[in-house]
Amino acid sequence: MSSTIEAPSALARPPAPASGPEYDFIVVGAGSAGCVLANRLTAGGRFSVLLLEAGKRDWYPWIHVPIGYAKTMFHPTWNWMFKTEPEPTMNGRQIYWPRGKGLGGSSSINGLIFIRGQREDYDHWASLGNAGWGWDDVLPFFKRCEGNSRGASEYHGADGPLSASDIGRPHELVDAFIAGAGEVGIPHNDDFNGATQEGAGYYQLTTKNGLRCSTAVAYLKPARGRPNLRIETEAMVHRVLMDGRRATGIEYSKGGRTMVARARREVVLSAGGLQSPQLLQLSGIGDPSLLAEHDIPLVHALPGVGENLQDHLQVRAIFRCAKPVTTNDDLRSLTRRFGMGLEWLLRRSGPLAVGINQGGLFARAMPHSRTPDVQFHFATLSAEMAGAAPHPWSGFTMSVCQLRPTSRGTVRIKSNDPRQAPAMQPNYLSTELDCETTVAGLKLARTIAATHAMKDYTLDEYRPGPDARSDADLLEFARNHGATIFHPVGTCRMGTDRDAVVDPQLRVNGVDGLRVVDASVMPTLVSGNTNWPTVMIAEKAADLMLADAMAAAAT
Repeated sequence: MSSTIEAPSALARPPAPASGPEYDFIVVGAGSAGCVLANRLTAGGRFSVLLLEAGKRDWYPWIHVPIGYAKTMFHPTWNWMFKTEPEPTMNGRQIYWPRGKGLGGSSSINGLIFIRGQREDYDHWASLGNAGWGWDDVLPFFKRCEGNSRGASEYHGADGPLSASDIGRPHELVDAFIAGAGEVGIPHNDDFNGATQEGAGYYQLTTKNGLRCSTAVAYLKPARGRPNLRIETEAMVHRVLMDGRRATGIEYSKGGRTMVARARREVVLSAGGLQSPQLLQLSGIGDPSLLAEHDIPLVHALPGVGENLQDHLQVRAIFRCAKPVTTNDDLRSLTRRFGMGLEWLLRRSGPLAVGINQGGLFARAMPHSRTPDVQFHFATLSAEMAGAAPHPWSGFTMSVCQLRPTSRGTVRIKSNDPRQAPAMQPNYLSTELDCETTVAGLKLARTIAATHAMKDYTLDEYRPGPDARSDADLLEFARNHGATIFHPVGTCRMGTDRDAVVDPQLRVNGVDGLRVVDASVMPTLVSGNTNWPTVMIAEKAADLMLADAMAAAAT
């Protein structure tokens, strides 16, 4: 989505230029979903696509090195660096929310983890009235996008553009973590995306030959030479242009000039869970009272826009390690750093090729849960916050995440200026279930750290620390130190009820020629990382859009 170039006055909202180039489809946002759409919609050569991206081309070398996650976490060129509003449920803190800016979007800066979620997540979507979104419906699209290094199987694809690779070298600390989980009844799981998610094991990563496989690399790079695809970077979108209740194009700015592009068939918002609802609101589609507050003419009343915000909260249990085997130790040593760099340059392997989190766990922390309700990201590294400089001592981290939070928040514009970030209010830990599950997850982390398998590695607990003894202490720790794990979704919710923003074909309810295709359409969070589910949504949306376009062309 947008960038820092000049835009019209926040109050003036001058009329758009009368005309502009025409395309069959205009896609806003070249992130995890937009790159997929740009590829699939242009593949047959029949339809033209304009892809608009506020950020730059993905030339920064650290985007492509898996461990470069730490270099982009606070980089204003590649990261929107959003912050939430002060959170009453988090003791008034503003939570830092990194989001990708540039080709590939958040797939160019994320933690690389290949997770789809549970079968039950998608069957739940279908049960809410979203026909065609059950597990049996979406599995073929997951397999179509997947190029798994293990080959094809009942659950996996081998020929898709998005690569999933094994971590090439085991780590003794991760092995101890997996063994410790086994001691407390959590089985070893070699494939979190197979028959069952439950268990502990190594993650597969979205990498290929030791390099990040973003959607810009997997989908956009092969399509760039097509004559029916135009890619505009550093293009800040202001609003969707409307003729009555039909979307007809996009107004945006590039190089200080206000520009217009027209869509013969559809405009598609793929700007993500925060900026797609912002763009709808800026375009006059949303809660009438919010739009009136910011002097935006009402086009269509749709109060659900920006509601239903959900995110995974991570609470990081940090331990001092009794052995100098952690990534902290690697990074403190000039010799080890040189060896890491040389190994990656010569072999595309070693610590630089695997990212931050290697080990994973999905478990049932609450006694009533029928499927895993918490996820751990296990890192052979520790720092004050994700992406910050490592501690000056040996450390490891178990990041605890409740999979299906029941807290709900909002995304709402603060003005009619597209350059101003919207107000993001996630309302973390605002329900009893979320509080109880988070505390139970922290207790599970402590239990695993105390197992026989981990005893030779666990020197002591740095956080929450020995003073956090009661459930109330652990909950207060979560409120003081919890942070996003980068999965905001749900703000343009798919459904068939009156409050849904898009229908099961991802068309904006009550508006023609406009769809939303990204994580914002998820009715509820999936049980795990959201990048691959977002790619699946875009794969399925491309089929829906092409079918509609072909049917319209035949009449």
